[in-house]
Amino acid sequence: MEVILSIVVLIFAFDLLNSSAGMGLGTLSAPVLFLMGYDIHQVIPVLVIDAAISGWISGWFHQEFENVNFSFKRPLNQATRTLLIIAGIGCFTIFIGVFFTYFLLKDLLTDEVVKTYVGILVIMMAGMGLTNFREKGGGEYNPKLLTLFAGVAGLNKGISGGGYGPVMVLGEILSGVYEKTAAAISQTSEGIVSTAGAITFFTILTAGGQIDLVLLPSIFTGTFFASILAPYFVRVFPNKVWRVLIPGYALTVGSLFLIKVLLF
Repeated sequence: MEVILSIVVLIFAFDLLNSSAGMGLGTLSAPVLFLMGYDIHQVIPVLVIDAAISGWISGWFHQEFENVNFSFKRPLNQATRTLLIIAGIGCFTIFIGVFFTYFLLKDLLTDEVVKTYVGILVIMMAGMGLTNFREKGGGEYNPKLLTLFAGVAGLNKGISGGGYGPVMVLGEILSGVYEKTAAAISQTSEGIVSTAGAITFFTILTAGGQIDLVLLPSIFTGTFFASILAPYFVRVFPNKVWRVLIPGYALTVGSLFLIKVLLF
């Protein structure tokens, strides 16, 4: 394994957007890496493992920059309750996504099937991101609605390595969570949920599953520095900049990728 500079720069840019707006790393980087010639066994496990590491780092800095306030003193505050709901449901569904896609049904869910799913997912997430741009948080807090979004987000992460942030950030906002807080909670919960996914991948590896970690050094290098810088950007820049840029770019990349998968 070696550090590939072009991928470091690419992932740094994507994770800067991801950690700032709570979405973008897996959604954007998976189709681009597929277009570069890498397969699902090289891309998806590494993105999940990397999201586990970067999510914890980014979550800690979000707390330090006061974008969110997690407190485990009783009674638990809204941010902490939201994190526990999202992480609990997400850990369960990411396990289901990883186990069925890369072990139990690996012969049925071929590279082409998963890549087609990724392309469709990216376009759908772009649409949700644009919807997110028009939504406002601060309504009545609805934890039951959070469980639905958390389940879908975790399943997406397990199958495609992405699709977590757009679903979760929008779900939090629609459930009454403030925008910047939603981005910070999404990043922190993604670290927890992806840790469960990474453990599942390594369990599959010991059981004879196929995982290639060739991209891990390059992707980790890019996300490490982005995860440190991005929470500061959340502190000083308005979210609306990110919430237009990310889905617009995702829509373009997803469309081109889906055309390539289906026609070539």
